[in-house]
Amino acid sequence: MSDQATIEWSDFERVLICAGTVIRVEPFPEARKPSWKVWADFGPHGVCKTSAQITLLYSADDLVGRQIVGVLNFPPKQVGPFRSEFLLTGFHTDEGVVITTVERAVPNGTRLA
Repeated sequence: MSDQATIEWSDFERVLICAGTVIRVEPFPEARKPSWKVWADFGPHGVCKTSAQITLLYSADDLVGRQIVGVLNFPPKQVGPFRSEFLLTGFHTDEGVVITTVERAVPNGTRLA
């Protein structure tokens, strides 16, 4: 086990981690680091947008239509002229960030259990 503090189940339940489908991707030239502007449909939670530093491994065409995993209940974050509304989850590697996806399709908005 890591040296991270242990949390209670109730702590995990407070984090709204859901599946969504990427519906739109645009370049974000104003960002300090290469990034995409990403919009995802989270079903009953609506369409949310984020800025994501995932350009090393993913083109816009790679992302549109892909089901991703996002954290929806962080406060919005201003990134330059763009307001991020969710956190696109992923894993940092030497090659770039590998996004978290679902193994098979689930309804948009389905919560991680």
